[in-house]
Amino acid sequence: MLPLGSRDPGTPKACCTASTSWHAHLDVSLLYNFSLLHCGLMMPGCEEHFIQAVCFYECSPNLGPWIQKVGSSGQGERIRDAPLCREDCEQWWEDCRTSYTCRSDWLGSWDWSREPLPAGAACRPFPRYFPTPAALCQRIWSGSFQASPARRGSGRCLQKWFEPARGNPNEAVARLFAARAPHAMHGSGISEARALTWVYHFLYDFW
Repeated sequence: MLPLGSRDPGTPKACCTASTSWHAHLDVSLLYNFSLLHCGLMMPGCEEHFIQAVCFYECSPNLGPWIQKVGSSGQGERIRDAPLCREDCEQWWEDCRTSYTCRSDWLGSWDWSREPLPAGAACRPFPRYFPTPAALCQRIWSGSFQASPARRGSGRCLQKWFEPARGNPNEAVARLFAARAPHAMHGSGISEARALTWVYHFLYDFW
């Protein structure tokens, strides 16, 4: 289990408060009103991946290129298609094979605040809902992550966790995608001005 207070290891640039980090470590997360225990006890190795993923999603300073507007007002935002490295998806899937869930989409398939377990839902081992590592990464949070074929160290995918002493590999990946942002974000609901702001941030702050 990650130490309490752990967050994206890209600190000191991490975008988290201590409260957010603490909430991410709870079995019943106050961040989302969601319980990892919805189908019984989750294996520790599997649970650790979800803690890492929540900390990464909520705290990483390197996810700017994948922020998209949501909602009719355009005021809400979410992460979409952030490319996780192949090894991250494979290990996540392997460590969750013996844990249970009841849905393949945890964000869009039920209202957590009203239904801790959806009516008629069947708790099955993860592989029944996620037959491959790519299915797990891409489906579980409604497309927040994309299963990249690229491997760690390639500079073309994100690691949801890494050893801080070895540096933050996600910075270079964010720079790469931010440099493509004005073209890649066209039609996605993200303004060109905002995309250029990302480019400036990554080029100035990290170089």
